[in-house]
This record gives sequence, C-alpha cells and structure tokens, in this order.
Amino acid sequence: MFERWLAQRIAATADTEHARMLQHFATWHQLRKLRAKAAKSPLGTSTTQESRQQITQAGAFLVWLAARHVALDACTQTDLDAWHAEKYATRRPAQAFLRWCMETRRMPRLTIPNRPTTNPHPMGQHQRITALQRVLAGDSTSPRVRLAACLVLLFAQPVSRIVRMVTDDVVHDGRHVALRLGDPPTPVPEPVAALLLDYLQALPANTPAINQDSPWLFPGRRPSQPMNPGTLRDALRKLGVPAEKGRTSAIRQLVLQAPAPVIAQALGYHDKSTTRIATDAGAPWKNYAPGAHSS
Repeated sequence: MFERWLAQRIAATADTEHARMLQHFATWHQLRKLRAKAAKSPLGTSTTQESRQQITQAGAFLVWLAARHVALDACTQTDLDAWHAEKYATRRPAQAFLRWCMETRRMPRLTIPNRPTTNPHPMGQHQRITALQRVLAGDSTSPRVRLAACLVLLFAQPVSRIVRMVTDDVVHDGRHVALRLGDPPTPVPEPVAALLLDYLQALPANTPAINQDSPWLFPGRRPSQPMNPGTLRDALRKLGVPAEKGRTSAIRQLVLQAPAPVIAQALGYHDKSTTRIATDAGAPWKNYAPGAHSS
C-alpha cells in the first residue's frame, strides 16, 4: 500500500528533479528499512504513516528551497535554520530526508536545529491519580478512550502497544479479571475491571461492520486493522491524559513500589528498561535478585 501511494505521490510531483530526489530517498532509505521490518513482523499503520509524512515534508522542503532560489547542494545553515523556524510544527518528518541528503553528499553537512520538547513539569504522582479518578468518573467520555487512559495511567502501557491488544488478552475466570501484559497475567483492580468487562461486552455493537471479525480490543475502521495509534493519542490528549507523560509517571511509581524485574515481567517491559528507570527514580530495590525466592 505504501509503494502504491509512493508511486502516485512521485507522479504528482511537478518538478522532475524533485521527483527524482524523492524516488531515490524512498528507494535507498525508506523502502530498505520498511522491507527489513516487514520481514520480521507485519508493518503497523504508524510505521507507514511516518514514511508518508517523511516523503511529504521532504517534498515540501525542496519546494520551499526552490522558492528561495537555492539549490539543494548550495543549502546553507541560514536556509536550514529558516526552514525550521517557519515550519516548526512539521519539522521532524523532514529531518530523515535532511540527514540522508547530508550522508549521501547531496547537500552540505549542516547542523539540524534541535529545540527540546521535554516538558519541564512532568506529570507527578498526585496528578496521575487525579487524572485516573477523573477518567473513571467521566461517564460522558467514550468507554474506549477511558479504558485506554486507564491502561496508560495504571499499567504504564504505550499507545502503540495498547492498540495491538486483542480480546484474548483479557482473562476472566468469573471472579477475577487480568490482562496478558506480561507473564503471568496482571490482575486488574476495581473499578477498572468493571469498566473493562463492560467495554468488552459492548465491543461487538461498537465495532465497525467492516472489522467485525477482527480480534482487536481496539478495532479500527479499516478491515483487519486496529485503531490508529495517532487517533487514540489525540483522543487521550482531549481527555486531558498526555500519553507519554502519563505512562512515564506510572512506570516510575511502579518501580518504586516493587523490584524492577518484577514490574518488567508483569507489564511486558524489558528488565533493563525498568532497571534504568528504577535507578533514575532512586528505587530501594538495587540489591534485589530476580528469580524464585524461597523462605
């Protein structure tokens, strides 16, 4: 599908030199990476969407540069700084193209402006709990978005993984509810468990007809495809739940409450990741030895 889109995009490019440049970038950079990933596992929507944005913004950069009567191989630091200043909102997708041009000597080696995007006031524990309480009490919000918010704020799950969850990841034995996030399944506390079961029961009626037979817990509007991560991330933002900051706050708090290897196993994280987070958070479990422990 990406290759079909690419062919149409290249064909619609008026400037033949720009079209040739975009074709080379797609062939020698993007398609090589996409095919390598596809050989290991199916490509997600976000991966191909990122590649499309890179092509679109690469074309926009070439048009912008031509409007300044500057050739790509004559681009200066002043030009690059001006592009990032004018196109700040869409600057990131173009950076892959700029780096490729520099590495292949199609443009001079310049410094790509980098403006820090880290929020100096990350979500704290009190803010996370308050947000979780608001989500659970907000009956007017879509159950799908409320459930996703709980998975972020309570279980520190990234949106990219949430949309790949399937209904079989929900384990219900009649008394207890758990999620297959790691091994063994992680218990789901009330009232999140009730929200999850209600959502699961209503899921068939709320699933688009074109995707009725899909196994996804968060089905999308395309056949056999889950919900687009960007769509879910935007919905969470509207709900007042910043996905990345909420997840980071949750995982930092969890590694303060239990050893990092235990959290990693329960939530599907790599133990090196949780250990690093635990060290940064000042967790008291540094000397904990993973594995079975007998009294």
